[in-house]
Amino acid sequence: MLEKCEGIVIRTTNYGETNKIVTIYTREWGKVGVMARGAKKPNSRLAAVTQPFTYGYFLVQKSNGLGTLQQGEMISSMRSIKEDIFLTAYASYIVDLTDKSTDDRKPNPYLFELVYQILNLINEGFDAEIIVNIFEMKMLNTLGLYPILNQCAICGNTDGHFSFSIREGGLLCHRCIEKDPYHFKISAAAVKLLRIFYYIDLSRIGNISVSKETKEELKKIISAYYEEYSGLNLKTKRFLNQMAKFDGMM
Repeated sequence: MLEKCEGIVIRTTNYGETNKIVTIYTREWGKVGVMARGAKKPNSRLAAVTQPFTYGYFLVQKSNGLGTLQQGEMISSMRSIKEDIFLTAYASYIVDLTDKSTDDRKPNPYLFELVYQILNLINEGFDAEIIVNIFEMKMLNTLGLYPILNQCAICGNTDGHFSFSIREGGLLCHRCIEKDPYHFKISAAAVKLLRIFYYIDLSRIGNISVSKETKEELKKIISAYYEEYSGLNLKTKRFLNQMAKFDGMM
């Protein structure tokens, strides 16, 4: 049965001399794998639409196993991402995190829209480092993680000076910081941004300007939280960290 879906290419694997197995995150079906026959040939009608990050409509011959991609209609190639090695690295991490955090054939229209919006913001020139932090925070619920960011994780107070506790899974007010001697001291700006990234609808987030120091705080906290609770160890994340070190040396 031929069916049409709206999707984003999140992974491709070469299969034989001319074919590709393409993983598409779709609005209608969630994550699906399809065989794209002949897609490695330069003159193939499937060559362009099976490139990573491509957003479009796909006509799929569905089956119980791997479906077959018959046609594709590109809406956006995310060209700016593909032309910049740094943006490609950020986008690769986003689709990798999406891939590793989702099961096959479990529709999640909210997550589909989030992935599309995030990639589109990077493609349009928004600060990729901050956009990735937003995505990481918004992916926590998908991973079954629910950090406590609206109050102190121990006493429940909503006022005061806050630190972040990996052990307690959220913010600690100044009255409770002795409960975790390994808490992260963070600025009020970082606390505010963590809350914004986690709670606010992406469509309401403008082009946020963040200082280098605050970016470092956010990166340290989010990375530590993921390392402790997500169970993920992504090569794309390690590459981003290596790239950041290289960029800092220049």
